[in-house]
Amino acid sequence: MKLVNIVVRPSKVEAVKSALSALNIGGATLFDVKGFGIQKGHTSSYRGTPYVTDTNPKSMLQVACKDDDVSNIVEAVRDVANTGSIGDGKIFITELTDVIRIRTGETGEDALMENNDD
Repeated sequence: MKLVNIVVRPSKVEAVKSALSALNIGGATLFDVKGFGIQKGHTSSYRGTPYVTDTNPKSMLQVACKDDDVSNIVEAVRDVANTGSIGDGKIFITELTDVIRIRTGETGEDALMENNDD
C-alpha cells in the first residue's frame, strides 16, 4: 500500500477530487496548507505598507491506496492540476505499512475498500 500526498493550488482541488472519484478511489483527506519553494513568496501591501508573504496557500489531499493505483492517480492528478507554471505543486509517495478501520478492525487493503456500512 502507498500513501500519496498531493499538494496543489487551491483552485485545482475540485478537479483533483473529480479525477480521483473517476478512478474509484475510496476517499481522501483534505488539508489547507502553506508552503514555499521555487515559487517563493510575494510582496503585498496593507494600508499602504508593503510586507512580504514568504509562503503560498496550497491544498493537500492525502490518499491511501493499493500499490497498483499509484500510477493512475499520478497521471490523473498531473492531467488536471498542471498549468505549466511554477507553483503547480508536488506529489509525494510513501510506503504505508498498515491501515486499520476503527469501526470494524479490518486491516491492510481490506480497510481501504469501500464498504456501504461506513
